[in-house]
Amino acid sequence: MPLHIQYLRASTPNQTPELQIRDIQTLNPPADIQTIKEHGSAWKENVTRPEFEKLIALIKKGKVATLYVWSIDRLYRDRKKLVNFLTLCRNQGVKVYSYNQRWLEDVQKIQPPFDEVIFDMILAILGFMAEVESTLKSNRVKTAVNKKKNGTFSYKGRKWGRRAFPQQTINRVLQLRKAGYSIREIAASVQVSDKNHKKRHIPKSCVFSILTRFPEKKESRKKCPKKIDFWT
Repeated sequence: MPLHIQYLRASTPNQTPELQIRDIQTLNPPADIQTIKEHGSAWKENVTRPEFEKLIALIKKGKVATLYVWSIDRLYRDRKKLVNFLTLCRNQGVKVYSYNQRWLEDVQKIQPPFDEVIFDMILAILGFMAEVESTLKSNRVKTAVNKKKNGTFSYKGRKWGRRAFPQQTINRVLQLRKAGYSIREIAASVQVSDKNHKKRHIPKSCVFSILTRFPEKKESRKKCPKKIDFWT
């Protein structure tokens, strides 16, 4: 027998779904409604939602008749994913009801074939809103960036990207390379100070990067000592 399910999601373990349950009851769900609940973000990519994945599996198997939620953002905050999920529900014959989106209930009352026409229109609007949100987000990032000749800076004045190598470090690396030292030997010989003024060896990846960026830089032919303690 097809299931009637209410899906409850709280963003953090400190939040409780009692409010969601109370409000969903105003939609007059069936008495045999089953509850699926979990905690977790509906936005972040790296957050797993095992209970929601089980719900999707049940829908794909045609075992769900109706789905009740407090708000459709309990399903997905990403509108593109939300559109895909609602499309799946429609294709599987699942009726979706939401306390905060009563228009879903109104759509269910429309007689076919007009119900599909209206629902398709709503999905198209949601998809359009997703594209608009994506464009606005991209524009906000672009307007927050200040590009200058000496680099790219955020609106707070913080420079983006890796810190440039001090010229003295570049010269020393090239000088050792010209003297015949390997990348490993150069990394073990050149020392710099970090932001806390602690001495450390320059990483081999940095040595390689310098040698790649400045392959033709000419340095003095004066032979270097085998071990160098260098501070920037």
